[in-house]
Amino acid sequence: MAPLRSVRRRSGHRVHRAAVLLTAIVAGIAVLPGVAVAAPTGGQQLNAADMTLLNGVRLAGLWEMPAGQMAAEKGQSAKVREIGAGIAGEHQELDQLVVDAANKLRASIPSEPTAEQKGWLTEMQNASGARFDQIFVTRLRVAHGKIFPVIGAVRASTRDATVRKLCDDANRFVLHHMQMLESTGLVRWPELPPAALPAPGSDGLLAAASANSGPGVGVSSTVVWLVFLAALGTGGVATYRLLRRT
Repeated sequence: MAPLRSVRRRSGHRVHRAAVLLTAIVAGIAVLPGVAVAAPTGGQQLNAADMTLLNGVRLAGLWEMPAGQMAAEKGQSAKVREIGAGIAGEHQELDQLVVDAANKLRASIPSEPTAEQKGWLTEMQNASGARFDQIFVTRLRVAHGKIFPVIGAVRASTRDATVRKLCDDANRFVLHHMQMLESTGLVRWPELPPAALPAPGSDGLLAAASANSGPGVGVSSTVVWLVFLAALGTGGVATYRLLRRT
């Protein structure tokens, strides 16, 4: 009977090891990067529109802060210098809000402007006098006009309280910036791009949000599924071998 007890003990160890392996596989799959970005508040998951907002607000600050600082230093008119300083200061505050929100939601957001935005900054650096003032007002007014409808669309549909709060804050700042830029009298209204109105249904909303915000940060769902299936297959084979020995 002693050998039988020993066999049972070894069998129990193997089953236990198999269970531990299965648990590890499930845990590993759960933390695969890019599978989903979960919001701790309310248990909701961030959707594409939520991430579009986070990325868009962050990218806006990354180039509009230095643009405002540049205007404060080299703007020809006192009005442009004053507005540049104001926009730079308020974008610092808004940037901190979006960073705090992203950290709370465990979401990854950009750390530098896009190539296009860097090109706008270079354009401003190479300009001076009245030409600089015009470029500054035109570039920033168009950019603010693009992110403004995204904020409203996400605010109307998001399930996440943190994202809603960021929408409220961003809406206040962006509206104020547009009003300041318009007060210069340099906005060329006929040259503003037409609004990208959402088509009926949620897909149209997401398409409009993406069109207005520019490039964002995403993870290919194909890659996620390949990693998922590979992990599952490897774990399944190992588990089968362990159980077979029992």
